[in-house]
Amino acid sequence: MPKTAIMTDTNSGISVEEGREMGIFVQPMPVILDGQNYLEGVDVTHADVYAAMKAKKDVSTSQPAAGLLMETWEKIFAEGYDEIVYMPMSSGLSGSCATSSGLALEYDGRVQVADNHRISVTMRTAAEDAAALAAQGMVAAEIKERLEKNAFNSVVYLAVNTLEYLKKSGRVTASAAAIAAVLNIKPVLITTGEKFDTFAKIRGMQNAKAKILEAAASELENRFKGIPHDRIRVATAGTFETEAEEKAWRAEVQAAFPDFSVRYDKLSCSVACHTGIGAAGLGMMLLDR
Repeated sequence: MPKTAIMTDTNSGISVEEGREMGIFVQPMPVILDGQNYLEGVDVTHADVYAAMKAKKDVSTSQPAAGLLMETWEKIFAEGYDEIVYMPMSSGLSGSCATSSGLALEYDGRVQVADNHRISVTMRTAAEDAAALAAQGMVAAEIKERLEKNAFNSVVYLAVNTLEYLKKSGRVTASAAAIAAVLNIKPVLITTGEKFDTFAKIRGMQNAKAKILEAAASELENRFKGIPHDRIRVATAGTFETEAEEKAWRAEVQAAFPDFSVRYDKLSCSVACHTGIGAAGLGMMLLDR
């Protein structure tokens, strides 16, 4: 039986250190601050990114360098693994999945790139599912197939506190961002695996959070209807600056969904570069392990 390694990137919300504890390899995602390249959790932190935003510095992201990614794969093989399942962020949100799939062709099937259309808390759950399947003796190609089959059994809602960074990326116009700022409009975005689409436009961040809770309750009654709650994961994420804000959002979601054990993850530095500070997210996903 081959020894199978599970690998994802920091957009899952799993840090390199936490991944070691979980038995999951994690690729740090690049973050660019004022033209200088950094790697999340290696030489840049959330505090660094938020400070750069407050200082009005240019913040952006890029794909992992091909050489760095292949170097990570080689290190994994050097540790005695026979094959790798790699789960980058959704192909609907980045070209990194297509790039890594191309690189994997050089490895004659030993690297399986799973495009399971996940990001943040749903991506974390997929990595945990994959690790559990590997522990059960499933080989890389089978794990990839399972992950992709379950890909769209998830949903993420995200309330964005500022449109400044979505404006910079061209996802909203400058005029729309200006009007939203004046009227205190907070967009609630949704993704079920591809790009984020606008779900609602709400006055005030607290009302936007309430809209997320309302939408999530509807998901349980519709998308996940009839599915036992122990097969569904509910998790939160955000770009809050303080632990108190993080705990408050998790507690709010926990109170709304008492049947679930709700966790909180920081949105990755890479994602934060697009959402700005103060974003609040909630994900629901079907477990597959």
